[in-house]
Amino acid sequence: MTMNARVVLYGRQGCHLCDEAREVVRTVCAETGDGWAEIDIDAGDVPGRDLVDELGELVPVVEVDGVRQGYWRIDAARLRRTLTAAGPRPLA
Repeated sequence: MTMNARVVLYGRQGCHLCDEAREVVRTVCAETGDGWAEIDIDAGDVPGRDLVDELGELVPVVEVDGVRQGYWRIDAARLRRTLTAAGPRPLA
């Protein structure tokens, strides 16, 4: 699911900031036409990464093309600028 997504939102259930971030990401990606995916850090779905240890205190976290763009409070204008500044970059 995240393979085709430029934007990845890392969050967890019961997190009000994650709920707010989800709406920001959903709205901005709908405007720009970019794909996005959400990963629950508590689900342990990413092999080789302990997301709770890595991101637990920062959620929600948003990455674009594998680069962290923000955490806690996600800024719609910044996300929009990042997505429209240049075309998609290949993930390293």
